Amino acid sequence: MSRAGRIRSVTVAAGRAFLRRRTAVFFTFFFPAIIILIFGAVVQTAGGSGGLFTEPPGYYVPGYLAVVVLFTPLSRVGSEVARHREDNRFEKLATTPLRRWEWLAAQTLVNVGIIGVAAAGVLGVALFCGLGAILGSLSDSSDGVIAASNGIALPLLFLSETFVPASLLPGWLPLWLSPLTYFSRGVRAVTYQPSETLATSQVPGGLGLVESDLLVLAVLTLAFFVVGAVTLPRTD
Repeated sequence: MSRAGRIRSVTVAAGRAFLRRRTAVFFTFFFPAIIILIFGAVVQTAGGSGGLFTEPPGYYVPGYLAVVVLFTPLSRVGSEVARHREDNRFEKLATTPLRRWEWLAAQTLVNVGIIGVAAAGVLGVALFCGLGAILGSLSDSSDGVIAASNGIALPLLFLSETFVPASLLPGWLPLWLSPLTYFSRGVRAVTYQPSETLATSQVPGGLGLVESDLLVLAVLTLAFFVVGAVTLPRTD
């Protein structure tokens, strides 16, 4: 079987396995929707009275997308790796031609299909699939993965210029360390900022703000994907 055929087979199998788990399907699609509805209500009621959520609704589009892009691949891929380790599936896969990065690529494709967002979202999905694979490889159980992914995802969600503007966060916070920051900035630049602002906004080196954020996101995505693929166990 060709490399593309192997990836396609694993992608189809993983997708079907996901759809058979009704609880996973429910929380994948409805938990982000609940979070979005809560923040949507907060944004609508904040008005001009001051506080954290005082920007126009369009400002929070990256936050809405970030909920799905962050939580779904981070927890799902991490749990999948942990389940494979608990059932010794990696030991069985080691006897097949399937390589570790091909398995991770198939899981990424499943998450891209689940989330179904725009091109910038694909990078975000791939990045957090890689991080989820790292967590799954380091954790002893799927429960540990869920706890670790929530411990990482929740702070990132509020400290990456998603729902809370950088001007309202402490100046000492290193927002540039969060990969979600570049996702939020890129999506917001495309969906919220005026086109004339994008045309004139540049960073050192001649790149526009959107291009620079996309470049950083792409580099981080590649790095996390490679590390995630390397840390996947061959056997347990």
